[in-house]
Amino acid sequence: MIRMGRSRTEPQEPANTYSQPTQSTPYQAEPASSSPSRAVTDSEAMARDIKEGRLSGFVGHGTVLSGETNFQAMLRVDGQLVGSVSSETGTLIVGSNGQVDANISVASAVVNGVVNGDIIASERVQLGRTARVVGNIQAPRMIIEDGAIFEGMCSMMGARKAIEQQAIESARQAEEEESLFAESNAIEIATETDADEDDDELVEAAKG
Repeated sequence: MIRMGRSRTEPQEPANTYSQPTQSTPYQAEPASSSPSRAVTDSEAMARDIKEGRLSGFVGHGTVLSGETNFQAMLRVDGQLVGSVSSETGTLIVGSNGQVDANISVASAVVNGVVNGDIIASERVQLGRTARVVGNIQAPRMIIEDGAIFEGMCSMMGARKAIEQQAIESARQAEEEESLFAESNAIEIATETDADEDDDELVEAAKG
């Protein structure tokens, strides 16, 4: 799991507000045990996602991480990520302050920041209104919001063909494994049969 830096947003408690009592409506104070409800902050939401396994890693604002990055569930980037990013089933989220200078190969990508590199997604790519992508995109589904900047080529059929080719390769590999398993079983049965025949010959020779 990758967890670099932290969000600078600190939870804030809302101030208690009371209305001035009037003569017609007597003032009634709230019980001391009651506490006002507050919205869940980004830090608390990310901490909960990490605890429950939905968030694999977090690159905080002001953090620079370079190298090959692999993750499973979800990776959020609010800092800068340089190198390569890959995940067969995961989702990459690039925040509005985030920047990824890498080629990306994931299941889904949600971009609200800057991406300098190619994006290959097996499911979908979503570019928010603050996104800026310089590179080629391959995905069977694309969502581009008004205001997003995309400089590159987009191929939806190529991604679909790549996914179908991957499925064909997986099926062929499974068939090869089944074939090897059947051949090994056949060899074991033949060996056992030969051993039984040899035992029978030895018994007949002993009787003779």
